[in-house]
Amino acid sequence: MNATLVEGLPSRTFVLIFQTGDEVIGTLETFAAAHDIAGAHFTAIGAFQRVVLGYCDWDRKDYKRIPIEEQVEVVVLAGDIALKGSAAKVHAHVVVGKPDGTAFGGHLLEARVRPTLELVLTELPEPLVRARCCGH
Repeated sequence: MNATLVEGLPSRTFVLIFQTGDEVIGTLETFAAAHDIAGAHFTAIGAFQRVVLGYCDWDRKDYKRIPIEEQVEVVVLAGDIALKGSAAKVHAHVVVGKPDGTAFGGHLLEARVRPTLELVLTELPEPLVRARCCGH
């Protein structure tokens, strides 16, 4: 993943370009920790070679896993970074499109990029603190 800090904005804003094979959640959490980001929001577009979506089963307080084992377009990916204890944690939702135009969406549990993912991350002026939800 390559990262560029956009200069001249009131908040630190980064453009992150993920490459084929990059794992999204872990890479983003590592980036946030390395740059002392305790609160941020982001959006992204691109494509995945595989993705696991989650649907929150409120009674079980856990996610139903929905694996998609094929190339998909990232129609929209949106989320935030907040602290859980002292660690930066990603909370993201995604809509992906298949070649026939069908779309699937949910919580982003896992994703591998192919060929690229373009993500714009803007740091918030105050830390966010993650509340426990659906097993996270």
